Amino acid sequence: MAVILIVEDDLFIRQASEWTIGDLGHMILTADDLASALVHMNGRTPVDALFVDIRLHALALGGYDVANQALAIQPGLRVLYTSGSPLSVDMANLFVKGGRFLQKPYTPAQLEQAVERLLH
Repeated sequence: MAVILIVEDDLFIRQASEWTIGDLGHMILTADDLASALVHMNGRTPVDALFVDIRLHALALGGYDVANQALAIQPGLRVLYTSGSPLSVDMANLFVKGGRFLQKPYTPAQLEQAVERLLH
């Protein structure tokens, strides 16, 4: 069982992701912005992986900011990025080392598979 922090500003997508990943047996923490994500990162429960939307509306670099600051707190954190935009070289160049990508919209099965690959 891993602890996974989901950072997504769309409530419905965040809840669907929480249910899907939670069904795999993982402990889920959720946030809708950088501040609440950092509260979890600085909390008592160590986070194993971050599932973050690249396009968070309140941040210039969105999910990239979240991932970079989370890694400063917990080096070695695994990161799975998601976006409704197709993956481009410019986007991938901003990923943290080892970061992976899951294109929206995704099915629950695709999310489950991406999380399992990220963790193993």
